[in-house]
Amino acid sequence: MGVAALKQKPKLKTYHATMLVTRAEQWCVEAESADEARQLLQAGQGYRCQLGDCVHVEVDEVGA
Repeated sequence: MGVAALKQKPKLKTYHATMLVTRAEQWCVEAESADEARQLLQAGQGYRCQLGDCVHVEVDEVGA
């Protein structure tokens, strides 16, 4: 047996985390004007066109 075969890998544990993730998403809505579109989007209308990039991640708590 070679030396590499004798080395044991460390046991890994699974950790869970509570994280705050902020993304810049692109949403779409059909409207007659930009003002109407803004109102519709603020009211929860429309749909996500593109997921976007993650702009901020904050790890709040880590536990086993």
